[in-house]
Amino acid sequence: MYNNVPTKVLTGEVRLSYVNLVQPRVNNNDPTATPKYSVTLLIPKTDTAVKQNIDASIEAAAADAQGKIWNGVRPPVMPIPIHDGDGVRENGTPYGPECKGCWVITASSKNKPQVVHQSDINTELLPQDIYSGMYARVTINFFGYNRAGKRGVGCGLGNVMKTRDGEALAGGASAAADFAGVGMEAGAPATPAYGAAMPATPGQMTYSTPGQMTYSNTGMQQPNPLGVQPGAINPLTGQPYFG
Repeated sequence: MYNNVPTKVLTGEVRLSYVNLVQPRVNNNDPTATPKYSVTLLIPKTDTAVKQNIDASIEAAAADAQGKIWNGVRPPVMPIPIHDGDGVRENGTPYGPECKGCWVITASSKNKPQVVHQSDINTELLPQDIYSGMYARVTINFFGYNRAGKRGVGCGLGNVMKTRDGEALAGGASAAADFAGVGMEAGAPATPAYGAAMPATPGQMTYSTPGQMTYSNTGMQQPNPLGVQPGAINPLTGQPYFG
C-alpha cells in the first residue's frame, strides 16, 4: 500500500528495461490501439518487502475488479503482470541475462510519466538521461481488466525517480568500439614530421638528377640528355636550356 491506496506500490531501487518514457510506443500487435508510455521493471528478488507489497496490491485489484467488472466471478487462472526472470516468457523463450535474479513487471500508461532525479524531484530529466539500463524507483498501480472476454490484472505506470546510472541495455555500441583501428591501417599516409621538407608550390621549383632527368613539382619529367645544369644558357639561342 502506498499513500493509503491499496493497489499502488512504490518500488525500491529497480533497473529499467525497454524504456519508452519520452515518446509513447505503438502496439505492433494492434496498430489501432492508443500508443502508450511503458517500461519494464527488473525487481531484485532480494527485495522481499516490495514483492509482498506487489502481491498484496494485485490481490486488492482483483478483489475490486471481481465486484465491479467481473460480475462477482474471479478467473480460475488469473493472469497477473509479474513474472519470474529466471523462468521463461509466455512464448517459451528465456528472459534475457539482465533479468536473472529478478521479478519482471511491465507497466504502461496513456499519460506521460514524470521522470526526475532523486537529487531534484522538481525538475524533469532531459531525454538523453533516460535510457534502458538506468536504476530508479517507480510508482505503479494495479487494476483489473475485462477485455474481449479476457480477465486479469494489469499494471499501470505512475512516475519515475532515477537513482543512478547503469550499463545501457539498448545494445548500442560506443564510438570507440565502432571506429577502433580505423585510420591506423597498414600503409596509411603518415603525418609529416615537424621540420620535414614540404612539397613545393606547383610551378615554382624544379630539380634534377645529374646527367639523367630534370623533375618538376608539377609531376612532368623533362629530358636532360646533355647533362647540363638547371639554368644554363644555350649559347646559340641565348635562352636557358629549360625554360
